[in-house]
Amino acid sequence: MKPGPVLFITALLWLLTGMAAFFSNSIFFMWIAAGLGMLPFIAVDFFALILTNRLTVERSVPSVLALGEKTSVTLTLRRAPKGVFLPVRASLFDIYPDSMAVSAFPVAIRQLPGKNGGVLFTYTILPLERGNWEFPEVQLLFRSFLGCWRFKVHHPCISRGRTFPNFKNLAKNAGDLRSILEQTGQKNIRKRGQGMEFMSLREYQRGDSVKAIDWRATGRRRKVIVREYQEEQDQQILLLLDSGYRLHRQEEVPIRGGVLGDEKIIHRTQFDSALEAALVLSWAALKYGDGVALACFGAEERWLPPRKGIRTLSSLMQNLYDVKSAPAPSSLFSALESALERLKRRTFIIMISNFREEDGESLSWIIRHIQDRHLLLLVSLRELETESIARRIPSNEEEALETAAAFAYLEARRKLYTAWEHSGLLTLECFSTELNSTLIRYYLKVKRSGLL
Repeated sequence: MKPGPVLFITALLWLLTGMAAFFSNSIFFMWIAAGLGMLPFIAVDFFALILTNRLTVERSVPSVLALGEKTSVTLTLRRAPKGVFLPVRASLFDIYPDSMAVSAFPVAIRQLPGKNGGVLFTYTILPLERGNWEFPEVQLLFRSFLGCWRFKVHHPCISRGRTFPNFKNLAKNAGDLRSILEQTGQKNIRKRGQGMEFMSLREYQRGDSVKAIDWRATGRRRKVIVREYQEEQDQQILLLLDSGYRLHRQEEVPIRGGVLGDEKIIHRTQFDSALEAALVLSWAALKYGDGVALACFGAEERWLPPRKGIRTLSSLMQNLYDVKSAPAPSSLFSALESALERLKRRTFIIMISNFREEDGESLSWIIRHIQDRHLLLLVSLRELETESIARRIPSNEEEALETAAAFAYLEARRKLYTAWEHSGLLTLECFSTELNSTLIRYYLKVKRSGLL
Protein backbone atom coordinates (compact mmCIF):
# COMPACT_ATOMS: atom_id res chain seq x y z
CA MET A 1 0.00 0.00 0.00
CA LYS A 2 1.37 3.40 -1.01
CA PRO A 3 -0.01 6.94 -0.88
CA GLY A 4 -1.56 8.12 -4.11
CA PRO A 5 -1.13 11.48 -5.88
CA VAL A 6 -4.40 12.85 -4.46
CA LEU A 7 -3.28 12.25 -0.88
CA PHE A 8 0.13 13.76 -1.62
CA ILE A 9 -1.32 16.94 -3.15
CA THR A 10 -3.92 17.25 -0.37
CA ALA A 11 -1.29 16.88 2.34
CA LEU A 12 0.95 19.43 0.61
CA LEU A 13 -1.88 22.00 0.41
CA TRP A 14 -2.80 21.37 4.04
CA LEU A 15 0.81 22.01 5.14
CA LEU A 16 0.99 25.22 3.11
CA THR A 17 -2.25 26.36 4.72
CA GLY A 18 -0.69 25.60 8.10
CA MET A 19 2.04 28.14 7.39
CA ALA A 20 -0.62 30.81 6.93
CA ALA A 21 -2.37 29.64 10.14
CA PHE A 22 0.75 30.57 12.09
CA PHE A 23 -0.13 34.24 11.64
CA SER A 24 -3.92 34.06 12.25
CA ASN A 25 -5.91 32.31 14.94
CA SER A 26 -9.04 32.07 12.80
CA ILE A 27 -7.13 30.40 9.97
CA PHE A 28 -5.50 28.13 12.54
CA PHE A 29 -8.84 26.76 13.77
CA MET A 30 -10.04 26.31 10.17
CA TRP A 31 -6.80 24.52 9.38
CA ILE A 32 -7.28 22.13 12.31
CA ALA A 33 -10.90 21.49 11.35
CA ALA A 34 -9.96 20.80 7.73
CA GLY A 35 -7.32 18.30 8.81
CA LEU A 36 -9.71 16.51 11.14
CA GLY A 37 -12.38 16.51 8.45
CA MET A 38 -10.10 14.92 5.87
CA LEU A 39 -8.99 12.08 8.13
CA PRO A 40 -12.27 10.10 7.93
CA PHE A 41 -12.31 10.30 4.12
CA ILE A 42 -8.68 9.18 3.93
CA ALA A 43 -9.33 6.32 6.38
CA VAL A 44 -12.47 5.17 4.57
CA ASP A 45 -10.63 5.27 1.26
CA PHE A 46 -7.83 3.21 2.82
CA PHE A 47 -10.04 0.50 4.30
CA ALA A 48 -12.19 0.37 1.17
CA LEU A 49 -9.10 -0.57 -0.82
CA ILE A 50 -7.94 -3.07 1.82
CA LEU A 51 -11.32 -4.78 1.82
CA THR A 52 -11.57 -4.72 -1.96
CA ASN A 53 -12.73 -7.89 -3.61
CA ARG A 54 -9.71 -9.69 -5.09
CA LEU A 55 -9.46 -10.95 -8.65
CA THR A 56 -8.35 -14.25 -10.15
CA VAL A 57 -6.18 -14.15 -13.25
CA GLU A 58 -5.74 -16.82 -15.92
CA ARG A 59 -3.27 -16.70 -18.80
CA SER A 60 -3.64 -18.54 -22.09
CA VAL A 61 -0.44 -18.90 -24.13
CA PRO A 62 0.79 -21.77 -26.36
CA SER A 63 3.47 -23.86 -24.69
CA VAL A 64 5.43 -24.16 -27.96
CA LEU A 65 6.50 -21.02 -29.83
CA ALA A 66 8.52 -20.41 -32.99
CA LEU A 67 11.44 -18.00 -33.02
CA GLY A 68 10.46 -14.68 -34.57
CA GLU A 69 6.80 -15.70 -34.98
CA LYS A 70 4.19 -13.43 -33.39
CA THR A 71 1.82 -15.15 -30.94
CA SER A 72 -1.25 -13.94 -29.06
CA VAL A 73 -1.55 -14.17 -25.27
CA THR A 74 -4.91 -13.84 -23.51
CA LEU A 75 -5.39 -12.75 -19.89
CA THR A 76 -8.75 -13.39 -18.22
CA LEU A 77 -9.64 -11.45 -15.06
CA ARG A 78 -12.49 -12.79 -12.93
CA ARG A 79 -14.00 -11.72 -9.66
CA ALA A 80 -13.06 -13.79 -6.63
CA PRO A 81 -15.98 -15.43 -4.75
CA LYS A 82 -15.44 -13.47 -1.53
CA GLY A 83 -14.98 -9.75 -0.95
CA VAL A 84 -16.76 -6.50 -0.31
CA PHE A 85 -16.54 -4.31 -3.43
CA LEU A 86 -14.18 -3.37 -6.21
CA PRO A 87 -12.19 -0.24 -6.99
CA VAL A 88 -13.07 1.49 -10.22
CA ARG A 89 -9.57 1.83 -11.63
CA ALA A 90 -6.63 -0.54 -12.07
CA SER A 91 -3.51 -1.04 -14.21
CA LEU A 92 -2.42 -4.43 -15.50
CA PHE A 93 1.11 -5.64 -16.17
CA ASP A 94 2.02 -9.18 -17.22
CA ILE A 95 5.56 -10.14 -16.21
CA TYR A 96 6.82 -11.63 -19.47
CA PRO A 97 10.23 -13.30 -20.12
CA ASP A 98 13.24 -11.24 -21.17
CA SER A 99 13.50 -13.37 -24.30
CA MET A 100 10.33 -11.83 -25.73
CA ALA A 101 9.40 -8.43 -27.09
CA VAL A 102 6.12 -6.86 -25.90
CA SER A 103 4.88 -3.28 -26.21
CA ALA A 104 1.42 -3.55 -24.60
CA PHE A 105 2.07 -2.75 -20.95
CA PRO A 106 1.07 -1.22 -18.69
CA VAL A 107 -2.58 -1.28 -19.76
CA ALA A 108 -5.37 0.60 -17.96
CA ILE A 109 -8.47 -1.42 -17.07
CA ARG A 110 -11.48 0.86 -17.26
CA GLN A 111 -14.08 -1.70 -16.27
CA LEU A 112 -13.38 -4.47 -13.78
CA PRO A 113 -15.32 -7.75 -13.93
CA GLY A 114 -18.73 -8.08 -12.36
CA LYS A 115 -20.12 -10.98 -10.37
CA ASN A 116 -20.93 -13.17 -13.35
CA GLY A 117 -18.45 -12.04 -15.95
CA GLY A 118 -14.80 -11.53 -16.73
CA VAL A 119 -12.47 -9.18 -18.56
CA LEU A 120 -10.42 -10.48 -21.47
CA PHE A 121 -7.24 -8.78 -22.58
CA THR A 122 -5.21 -10.02 -25.56
CA TYR A 123 -1.73 -8.88 -26.53
CA THR A 124 1.05 -10.03 -28.85
CA ILE A 125 4.49 -11.40 -28.00
CA LEU A 126 7.50 -11.86 -30.29
CA PRO A 127 10.00 -14.56 -29.21
CA LEU A 128 13.56 -13.39 -29.79
CA GLU A 129 15.54 -16.32 -28.34
CA ARG A 130 15.34 -20.09 -28.40
CA GLY A 131 15.01 -22.11 -25.22
CA ASN A 132 12.75 -22.43 -22.18
CA TRP A 133 10.69 -19.52 -20.91
CA GLU A 134 8.38 -18.73 -18.00
CA PHE A 135 5.70 -16.15 -17.21
CA PRO A 136 5.86 -15.95 -13.40
CA GLU A 137 2.99 -13.63 -12.42
CA VAL A 138 0.57 -10.86 -13.27
CA GLN A 139 0.65 -7.56 -11.38
CA LEU A 140 -2.39 -5.34 -10.77
CA LEU A 141 -2.06 -1.80 -9.44
CA PHE A 142 -5.37 -0.72 -7.86
CA ARG A 143 -6.28 2.90 -7.21
CA SER A 144 -8.74 3.78 -4.45
CA PHE A 145 -12.02 5.59 -5.10
CA LEU A 146 -10.71 8.97 -4.02
CA GLY A 147 -7.22 8.36 -5.40
CA CYS A 148 -5.59 8.64 -1.99
CA TRP A 149 -4.00 5.18 -2.05
CA ARG A 150 -2.45 2.69 -4.42
CA PHE A 151 -2.32 -1.02 -3.83
CA LYS A 152 -0.16 -3.45 -5.87
CA VAL A 153 -1.32 -7.07 -5.97
CA HIS A 154 0.85 -9.93 -7.24
CA HIS A 155 -1.13 -12.78 -8.80
CA PRO A 156 0.92 -15.97 -9.22
CA CYS A 157 0.06 -17.14 -12.73
CA ILE A 158 2.85 -19.38 -13.98
CA SER A 159 3.02 -20.35 -17.65
CA ARG A 160 5.96 -22.32 -19.00
CA GLY A 161 6.96 -23.36 -22.48
CA ARG A 162 9.67 -23.58 -25.13
CA THR A 163 10.73 -21.56 -28.14
CA PHE A 164 11.95 -23.62 -31.08
CA PRO A 165 13.85 -22.55 -34.19
CA ASN A 166 11.39 -21.16 -36.70
CA PHE A 167 10.69 -24.03 -39.05
CA LYS A 168 7.16 -22.83 -39.77
CA ASN A 169 8.02 -20.50 -42.63
CA LEU A 170 10.18 -23.12 -44.32
CA ALA A 171 7.42 -25.72 -44.06
CA LYS A 172 4.91 -23.20 -45.40
CA ASN A 173 6.99 -22.05 -48.36
CA ALA A 174 8.50 -25.45 -49.20
CA GLY A 175 6.17 -28.28 -48.31
CA ASP A 176 8.30 -30.97 -49.93
CA LEU A 177 11.87 -31.59 -50.97
CA ARG A 178 11.34 -30.35 -54.52
CA SER A 179 10.36 -26.90 -53.23
CA ILE A 180 13.56 -26.71 -51.20
CA LEU A 181 15.66 -27.79 -54.15
CA GLU A 182 14.04 -25.22 -56.42
CA GLN A 183 14.80 -22.49 -53.89
CA THR A 184 18.44 -23.54 -53.86
CA GLY A 185 18.74 -23.81 -57.62
CA GLN A 186 18.60 -27.63 -57.84
CA LYS A 187 15.54 -28.86 -59.74
CA ASN A 188 16.57 -32.43 -60.46
CA ILE A 189 18.04 -34.67 -57.80
CA ARG A 190 18.57 -37.74 -59.97
CA LYS A 191 21.11 -38.54 -62.65
CA ARG A 192 19.82 -41.07 -65.12
CA GLY A 193 22.11 -44.00 -65.66
CA GLN A 194 25.01 -42.67 -63.59
CA GLY A 195 23.94 -43.41 -60.00
CA MET A 196 25.26 -45.88 -57.52
CA GLU A 197 22.03 -47.75 -56.70
CA PHE A 198 20.04 -49.85 -59.20
CA MET A 199 16.47 -48.59 -59.69
CA SER A 200 14.85 -50.26 -62.73
CA LEU A 201 15.13 -51.47 -66.32
CA ARG A 202 13.77 -49.51 -69.25
CA GLU A 203 14.02 -49.24 -73.02
CA TYR A 204 17.01 -47.52 -74.55
CA GLN A 205 16.59 -43.82 -75.26
CA ARG A 206 18.71 -41.62 -77.42
CA GLY A 207 21.57 -40.21 -75.41
CA ASP A 208 21.90 -43.16 -73.00
CA SER A 209 25.38 -44.50 -72.41
CA VAL A 210 26.30 -47.78 -74.04
CA LYS A 211 27.74 -48.87 -70.69
CA ALA A 212 24.23 -48.80 -69.22
CA ILE A 213 22.90 -51.46 -71.63
CA ASP A 214 21.81 -54.72 -69.94
CA TRP A 215 22.74 -57.29 -72.59
CA ARG A 216 20.94 -60.21 -70.95
CA ALA A 217 17.66 -58.29 -70.75
CA THR A 218 18.24 -57.06 -74.32
CA GLY A 219 18.62 -60.65 -75.53
CA ARG A 220 15.51 -61.85 -73.70
CA ARG A 221 13.25 -59.03 -74.89
CA ARG A 222 14.84 -58.65 -78.35
CA LYS A 223 15.12 -54.87 -77.90
CA VAL A 224 17.76 -52.67 -76.32
CA ILE A 225 17.26 -52.43 -72.53
CA VAL A 226 19.30 -50.23 -70.19
CA ARG A 227 19.74 -50.31 -66.44
CA GLU A 228 18.59 -47.12 -64.69
CA TYR A 229 20.30 -46.00 -61.50
CA GLN A 230 19.77 -43.33 -58.89
CA GLU A 231 22.03 -41.85 -56.28
CA GLU A 232 22.49 -44.16 -53.32
CA GLN A 233 19.74 -43.51 -50.75
CA ASP A 234 21.23 -45.31 -47.78
CA GLN A 235 23.87 -42.75 -46.84
CA GLN A 236 24.73 -41.10 -43.55
CA ILE A 237 25.44 -37.50 -42.55
CA LEU A 238 26.89 -36.12 -39.33
CA LEU A 239 26.60 -32.41 -38.55
CA LEU A 240 29.09 -31.10 -35.97
CA LEU A 241 28.26 -27.65 -34.55
CA ASP A 242 30.71 -25.56 -32.54
CA SER A 243 28.87 -24.02 -29.56
CA GLY A 244 32.00 -22.37 -28.13
CA TYR A 245 33.52 -18.94 -28.57
CA ARG A 246 34.23 -19.37 -32.28
CA LEU A 247 30.56 -19.01 -33.26
CA HIS A 248 29.51 -16.80 -30.36
CA ARG A 249 29.91 -13.67 -32.48
CA GLN A 250 26.76 -11.49 -32.48
CA GLU A 251 25.16 -10.47 -35.77
CA GLU A 252 22.24 -8.22 -36.68
CA VAL A 253 19.36 -10.15 -38.20
CA PRO A 254 16.09 -8.56 -39.42
CA ILE A 255 12.81 -10.18 -38.35
CA ARG A 256 9.71 -9.19 -40.27
CA GLY A 257 6.41 -8.65 -38.56
CA GLY A 258 7.55 -7.15 -35.28
CA VAL A 259 5.18 -6.27 -32.47
CA LEU A 260 4.06 -3.14 -34.32
CA GLY A 261 4.02 -4.86 -37.72
CA ASP A 262 7.33 -3.41 -38.89
CA GLU A 263 10.75 -4.99 -39.37
CA LYS A 264 12.64 -5.57 -36.16
CA ILE A 265 16.41 -5.92 -35.92
CA ILE A 266 17.60 -8.44 -33.36
CA HIS A 267 21.04 -9.69 -32.40
CA ARG A 268 21.78 -13.37 -32.54
CA THR A 269 24.93 -15.46 -32.64
CA GLN A 270 26.46 -17.22 -35.60
CA PHE A 271 25.72 -20.46 -33.76
CA ASP A 272 21.99 -19.74 -34.06
CA SER A 273 22.40 -19.43 -37.83
CA ALA A 274 24.48 -22.62 -37.92
CA LEU A 275 21.85 -24.55 -35.97
CA GLU A 276 19.07 -23.32 -38.24
CA ALA A 277 21.07 -24.32 -41.34
CA ALA A 278 21.80 -27.74 -39.81
CA LEU A 279 18.08 -28.37 -39.27
CA VAL A 280 17.25 -27.29 -42.82
CA LEU A 281 19.92 -29.60 -44.24
CA SER A 282 18.72 -32.41 -41.96
CA TRP A 283 15.21 -32.04 -43.35
CA ALA A 284 16.48 -32.21 -46.93
CA ALA A 285 18.68 -35.25 -46.18
CA LEU A 286 15.88 -37.08 -44.35
CA LYS A 287 13.50 -36.39 -47.22
CA TYR A 288 16.12 -37.83 -49.54
CA GLY A 289 16.36 -41.04 -47.51
CA ASP A 290 19.69 -40.49 -45.74
CA GLY A 291 20.39 -41.02 -42.07
CA VAL A 292 21.22 -37.90 -40.04
CA ALA A 293 23.25 -37.49 -36.85
CA LEU A 294 23.89 -34.19 -35.11
CA ALA A 295 26.33 -33.23 -32.39
CA CYS A 296 27.34 -30.05 -30.54
CA PHE A 297 30.68 -29.47 -28.86
CA GLY A 298 32.20 -26.61 -26.89
CA ALA A 299 30.02 -24.76 -24.39
CA GLU A 300 27.35 -27.48 -24.57
CA GLU A 301 27.84 -31.03 -25.75
CA ARG A 302 25.07 -33.06 -27.35
CA TRP A 303 25.17 -36.24 -29.39
CA LEU A 304 22.20 -37.51 -31.38
CA PRO A 305 22.98 -40.82 -33.12
CA PRO A 306 22.14 -41.40 -36.79
CA ARG A 307 18.46 -41.97 -37.53
CA LYS A 308 16.31 -42.11 -40.64
CA GLY A 309 12.80 -41.00 -41.45
CA ILE A 310 11.23 -37.55 -41.49
CA ARG A 311 10.16 -37.99 -37.85
CA THR A 312 13.82 -37.69 -36.93
CA LEU A 313 13.54 -33.94 -37.54
CA SER A 314 11.10 -33.62 -34.64
CA SER A 315 13.54 -35.48 -32.40
CA LEU A 316 16.39 -33.18 -33.47
CA MET A 317 14.39 -30.07 -32.64
CA GLN A 318 13.23 -31.49 -29.30
CA ASN A 319 16.82 -32.17 -28.26
CA LEU A 320 18.49 -29.05 -29.67
CA TYR A 321 15.99 -26.20 -29.23
CA ASP A 322 17.68 -24.95 -26.04
CA VAL A 323 21.34 -25.32 -27.08
CA LYS A 324 23.14 -21.97 -27.02
CA SER A 325 26.70 -20.85 -27.60
CA ALA A 326 28.90 -19.26 -24.95
CA PRO A 327 32.38 -17.70 -24.81
CA ALA A 328 33.88 -21.04 -23.80
CA PRO A 329 36.76 -22.99 -25.37
CA SER A 330 35.95 -25.68 -27.91
CA SER A 331 38.23 -28.48 -29.10
CA LEU A 332 37.84 -29.27 -32.80
CA PHE A 333 40.27 -32.17 -32.42
CA SER A 334 38.27 -33.80 -29.62
CA ALA A 335 35.02 -33.40 -31.55
CA LEU A 336 36.44 -35.14 -34.62
CA GLU A 337 38.11 -37.80 -32.50
CA SER A 338 34.81 -38.55 -30.74
CA ALA A 339 33.03 -38.77 -34.09
CA LEU A 340 35.69 -41.16 -35.38
CA GLU A 341 35.08 -43.46 -32.40
CA ARG A 342 31.28 -43.37 -32.61
CA LEU A 343 30.74 -43.77 -36.35
CA LYS A 344 30.74 -47.36 -37.55
CA ARG A 345 30.21 -46.77 -41.28
CA ARG A 346 31.32 -44.27 -43.89
CA THR A 347 29.74 -40.90 -43.17
CA PHE A 348 29.63 -37.44 -44.66
CA ILE A 349 30.87 -35.32 -41.73
CA ILE A 350 30.08 -31.60 -41.88
CA MET A 351 31.79 -29.52 -39.21
CA ILE A 352 30.60 -25.92 -38.86
CA SER A 353 32.91 -23.57 -36.97
CA ASN A 354 35.27 -20.66 -37.54
CA PHE A 355 38.64 -22.09 -38.55
CA ARG A 356 41.85 -20.15 -37.95
CA GLU A 357 45.50 -20.46 -38.92
CA GLU A 358 46.44 -22.51 -35.84
CA ASP A 359 43.93 -25.23 -36.77
CA GLY A 360 46.07 -26.32 -39.71
CA GLU A 361 48.68 -27.93 -37.48
CA SER A 362 46.43 -29.01 -34.60
CA LEU A 363 44.01 -30.89 -36.88
CA SER A 364 46.51 -32.36 -39.35
CA TRP A 365 46.70 -35.80 -37.69
CA ILE A 366 42.99 -36.31 -37.06
CA ILE A 367 42.01 -35.04 -40.52
CA ARG A 368 44.20 -37.69 -42.19
CA HIS A 369 42.56 -40.44 -40.14
CA ILE A 370 39.08 -39.06 -40.81
CA GLN A 371 39.71 -38.95 -44.57
CA ASP A 372 40.72 -42.62 -44.57
CA ARG A 373 37.24 -43.71 -43.43
CA HIS A 374 34.86 -40.80 -43.98
CA LEU A 375 34.17 -37.76 -46.15
CA LEU A 376 34.86 -34.52 -44.27
CA LEU A 377 33.62 -31.02 -45.08
CA LEU A 378 34.91 -28.10 -42.99
CA VAL A 379 32.51 -25.14 -43.09
CA SER A 380 33.82 -21.81 -41.81
CA LEU A 381 31.57 -18.79 -41.27
CA ARG A 382 33.00 -15.52 -42.53
CA GLU A 383 33.38 -12.51 -40.24
CA LEU A 384 31.70 -9.50 -41.79
CA GLU A 385 33.14 -7.05 -39.28
CA THR A 386 36.72 -8.25 -39.82
CA GLU A 387 36.37 -8.13 -43.60
CA SER A 388 34.96 -4.59 -43.42
CA ILE A 389 37.96 -3.47 -41.37
CA ALA A 390 40.36 -5.12 -43.82
CA ARG A 391 38.78 -3.32 -46.80
CA ARG A 392 38.48 0.16 -45.33
CA ILE A 393 40.88 3.03 -46.01
CA PRO A 394 42.47 4.00 -42.66
CA SER A 395 42.35 7.63 -41.61
CA ASN A 396 44.88 7.49 -38.77
CA GLU A 397 47.66 5.35 -37.38
CA GLU A 398 45.40 3.34 -35.08
CA GLU A 399 43.03 2.42 -37.90
CA ALA A 400 46.01 1.52 -40.10
CA LEU A 401 47.21 -1.00 -37.49
CA GLU A 402 43.70 -2.47 -37.18
CA THR A 403 43.36 -2.75 -40.96
CA ALA A 404 46.76 -4.42 -41.30
CA ALA A 405 45.97 -6.90 -38.51
CA ALA A 406 42.59 -7.77 -40.04
CA PHE A 407 44.13 -8.22 -43.49
CA ALA A 408 46.88 -10.49 -42.11
CA TYR A 409 44.31 -12.54 -40.20
CA LEU A 410 42.13 -13.07 -43.27
CA GLU A 411 45.13 -13.83 -45.47
CA ALA A 412 46.30 -16.52 -43.04
CA ARG A 413 42.82 -18.07 -43.13
CA ARG A 414 42.82 -18.03 -46.93
CA LYS A 415 46.17 -19.81 -47.07
CA LEU A 416 44.91 -22.44 -44.63
CA TYR A 417 41.82 -23.18 -46.73
CA THR A 418 43.92 -23.30 -49.90
CA ALA A 419 46.31 -25.79 -48.30
CA TRP A 420 43.39 -27.96 -47.17
CA GLU A 421 41.87 -27.92 -50.66
CA HIS A 422 45.19 -28.91 -52.26
CA SER A 423 45.36 -31.89 -49.89
CA GLY A 424 41.96 -33.08 -51.12
CA LEU A 425 39.93 -31.85 -48.13
CA LEU A 426 36.49 -30.35 -48.76
CA THR A 427 36.15 -26.78 -47.48
CA LEU A 428 33.43 -24.17 -47.60
CA GLU A 429 33.41 -20.55 -46.46
CA CYS A 430 30.33 -18.30 -46.46
CA PHE A 431 28.37 -15.76 -44.46
CA SER A 432 25.81 -17.02 -41.97
CA THR A 433 22.96 -15.52 -44.02
CA GLU A 434 23.97 -17.71 -46.98
CA LEU A 435 24.52 -20.90 -45.01
CA ASN A 436 21.09 -22.51 -45.54
CA SER A 437 21.11 -22.64 -49.33
CA THR A 438 24.89 -23.07 -49.62
CA LEU A 439 24.91 -26.20 -47.46
CA ILE A 440 22.07 -27.82 -49.39
CA ARG A 441 23.78 -27.11 -52.72
CA TYR A 442 27.02 -28.62 -51.46
CA TYR A 443 25.23 -31.65 -50.03
CA LEU A 444 23.54 -32.32 -53.40
CA LYS A 445 26.82 -31.77 -55.20
CA VAL A 446 28.51 -34.40 -53.04
CA LYS A 447 25.69 -36.90 -53.57
CA ARG A 448 25.68 -36.42 -57.32
CA SER A 449 29.44 -36.80 -57.52
CA GLY A 450 29.40 -40.24 -55.86
CA LEU A 451 32.06 -39.29 -53.31
CA LEU A 452 30.17 -41.12 -50.57
